[in-house]
Amino acid sequence: MSAHTAQTELRLIGKLILEGELHCVTGLHVGAGKGSLEIGGADNPVVKDSTGRPYIPGSSIRGRIRALLEQSTGMAVPSELVFLSKRKGQEVRIHQSDRPDDEICVLFGRTPGRMEKAVGDAIESNHASPARLAVFDAPLDADSITAAMRENLDDELTEIKSENAIDRITSQANPRTLERVPAGARFHVRFVLDMLCEEDAVLLPLFVQGLRLLEDDALGGGGSRGSGRVRFVNLNLTWRGKEYYANGGEEKSLAGGADVAALQSKVKESGNSFLSA
Repeated sequence: MSAHTAQTELRLIGKLILEGELHCVTGLHVGAGKGSLEIGGADNPVVKDSTGRPYIPGSSIRGRIRALLEQSTGMAVPSELVFLSKRKGQEVRIHQSDRPDDEICVLFGRTPGRMEKAVGDAIESNHASPARLAVFDAPLDADSITAAMRENLDDELTEIKSENAIDRITSQANPRTLERVPAGARFHVRFVLDMLCEEDAVLLPLFVQGLRLLEDDALGGGGSRGSGRVRFVNLNLTWRGKEYYANGGEEKSLAGGADVAALQSKVKESGNSFLSA
């Protein structure tokens, strides 16, 4: 847990900007939902922008990082979960608490009000906490889909993966198709981590831990069947203090051209020294 208390005063000290590339090691499927089905198209299309290019919603990256951090910190147990939705068949449970030193809630934000717990009595929270982490939509680098790759794709920028569910009694196949962005594709990622008090410095290594967990997990759908393996490269971490925004002060580079392992080492080495830069 962090050193945050209910009396911690929040004021902008600065922002950490992390930008880089997300590489698809295997095909990536971030679904668009059933409302976008087309005649002759895949059963499960990927989400696309207004120009028809696939992208990764910031909410998908943020949600996966949060889920992995909840698991790694022991917060994904029933006693620590609350219901976001109790609709039958569509229940959604996430970690949330009213503890001011709960790093997950500080990093991802917390809303006040009544929260019905998955196990135990509901809690009433008066502690609102602004989210420190913002994750932006990640656009596709179209040049990463090479001419050689396009010759073997089912669409201009995507592939169709066919899968079968086999009935264990009759051996009858139930085919389904999944649209994926192919392995080798690159997306531009951007994260902004607000520092609203000195105690927030502990959130940076926690966030980087989430990136490292994601590289050994999966993003999007079909992760247990081979889709969604990603890695982060060419990461550039920059500190912009309050003077940068108030008077056009200089920014400070904390890491450049790094992978997640190198970024993690840089973060451990620098500690919270960036706050005084």
